[in-house]
Amino acid sequence: MPKLLQNKEVFHWKRFLKDKSRNKMGKIKVTKVKSAINRTKNQKLVLESLGLKRIGQTVEHDDTPNILGMVNKVKHLVSVEETK
Repeated sequence: MPKLLQNKEVFHWKRFLKDKSRNKMGKIKVTKVKSAINRTKNQKLVLESLGLKRIGQTVEHDDTPNILGMVNKVKHLVSVEETK
């Protein structure tokens, strides 16, 4: 059963990445809204890689699959807005 769910998630993620409207290299604003205390080391490293240190701090990144993957790892700690 987990293998089936994993394959379904991979299918949806690949379809999301292949969507031509998403490939237009836009910008996203990422804002840290929650603390990283009592979070895993990987989540803390992702926040540091995104350039987020303080709550309320906002950074702007390109809308690439790498950045979207990092944001997905800490989606419960950040808010994301699309900018043009």
